[in-house]
Amino acid sequence: MVGMIKKNLNRGPDETRKFEKGKVDIATFSDVTIGRAEFEPGWSWEKCVKPIAKTNSCEAPHTQYVVSGRMKVVMDDGTEEEFGPGDVGIIPPGHNAWVVGDEKCITIDFTGMTTYGKNQ
Repeated sequence: MVGMIKKNLNRGPDETRKFEKGKVDIATFSDVTIGRAEFEPGWSWEKCVKPIAKTNSCEAPHTQYVVSGRMKVVMDDGTEEEFGPGDVGIIPPGHNAWVVGDEKCITIDFTGMTTYGKNQ
């Protein structure tokens, strides 16, 4: 049995993955990975992460909470949604996304950060 564990993404994430116009700070607890993503205005998955992922669309499943900013997500089937502060969402694999407006978008992701933004 594991006891209580505490980590702080502000003072020392386990890992920081940087990519064009963004970064992800990672905290890993054995089989759970939580990430805080920061996406600058002008960021899009297609332009900034696709070259790292080497897939046609984002294949990471996201369960996320939006702290600030706005993000538009378009699924491969054409389904669209825009997320903003306070929104919680589940985004299955097979999507593109981009920052809407001129404010940084910050999200906390509970399911999709194990390999997100990692060179494949």
